Amino acid sequence: MATGQLTTPPLDNWYPIRPKTIEESGLSQSFIEELLLKIMYTRGKLNGHEIAQHAHLPFASVTSNILDFLKRELMCEVKGGRGLSGSYQYTLTSKGASRARDLLERNSYASAAPVLWDDYVTAINAQGTEPLRVNPDSMRNSLANLVLEESVFDKIGPAVNSGKSIFLYGPPGNGKTTIAESIGRMVLTNHIYIPYAIEVDGQIIKLYDAINHEIVDEPAYKIDSRWVHIKRPVIMVGGELTLAGLELVYDPTNKYYEAPYQMKANGGMFLIDDFGRQQVRPHDLLNRWIVPMEKEVDFLSLHTGRKVEVPFKVLIVFSTNLPPRDLVDEAFLRRIRHKIEITSPTFTGYREIFKRVARARGIPYDEKAVRYLLKAYYADGKHPLRANHPRDLIDQLIDIANYRGEPPRLTKELLDLAADSFFVEL
Repeated sequence: MATGQLTTPPLDNWYPIRPKTIEESGLSQSFIEELLLKIMYTRGKLNGHEIAQHAHLPFASVTSNILDFLKRELMCEVKGGRGLSGSYQYTLTSKGASRARDLLERNSYASAAPVLWDDYVTAINAQGTEPLRVNPDSMRNSLANLVLEESVFDKIGPAVNSGKSIFLYGPPGNGKTTIAESIGRMVLTNHIYIPYAIEVDGQIIKLYDAINHEIVDEPAYKIDSRWVHIKRPVIMVGGELTLAGLELVYDPTNKYYEAPYQMKANGGMFLIDDFGRQQVRPHDLLNRWIVPMEKEVDFLSLHTGRKVEVPFKVLIVFSTNLPPRDLVDEAFLRRIRHKIEITSPTFTGYREIFKRVARARGIPYDEKAVRYLLKAYYADGKHPLRANHPRDLIDQLIDIANYRGEPPRLTKELLDLAADSFFVEL
């Protein structure tokens, strides 16, 4: 069985050791035989090393032995190649092709060999999220790209240090999602290993997701290549989230599972954005998280009826534009460690954001023009201040200036035209 060991940099503390035998892979010989037959059937003529690469198993110590057995059983044959045995071309016989078709009917998974469930649990517990110890100075350095009120800034630091659940709320347009992503980048600085797939009770769960998992590097020789080295994930879901998306998703056509969002986020951050906009009731969605947040374990069900216990090593962040009283009750809020209201900027903060956006867009900043904008469109309370307004207004202004064939500048005329096409009376 593959196990993790402590080592020295540049590798992280835990890493999966490359199996030297079939037994050390944790998989049965028959399981690997079936996987190789499916790989050869779906990918056509391959040499020995290519088969091993598709299975993510070492050729010399595992794959070659299985291929020799399949040849003796007349499931495959050598069609060409010379030199080392790994260069020999293998093709399925009619007997092997028939067997492969039967196997694909039962389960069409034909990719990286899975790891055992217990090995996955060990890996996540060994690499689980570790709170980053920050102080006001390191916070200011990490969040220098954001303009935050001191009251908000002072709450983010303790929340980051806790590594626990965070509830961000407040009016739209003030950067809750950006703040959450910045927290993720600040906290999740090192890397972890996750398996491409996991085997449990003869079922396969596909875990690696090329969209949500970013590979850091190719595995070193000593590393079990069934595992992939990734940046700690930051997985964000919004209004599309359903309760079904938080369970193992069984594909009745391919006959294997896709891991749910929170399992893919293990070791990283799971951001539920636009909370309250989902089709499922907020109360039902929140109830789903009570046990994982308190016990740091989740429970998932196979279609066979068996429940499996999954580590829940996730920094979970809820972000909403809706008033908390409309979404949750006091009992649930008590279970969330940190509640942070992301307030609208002050006039001073608004001007600072405007200055930064103008500089980023290459437009000379004009304090008098911004003062006019604030007086004309905000001072009487007609429009609430929002952190996204400077960016959106400047982009409107640039569009208008480009259309008119003139350089974008912070003039009263262009600001009025931009505001007129940006603000909508509700």
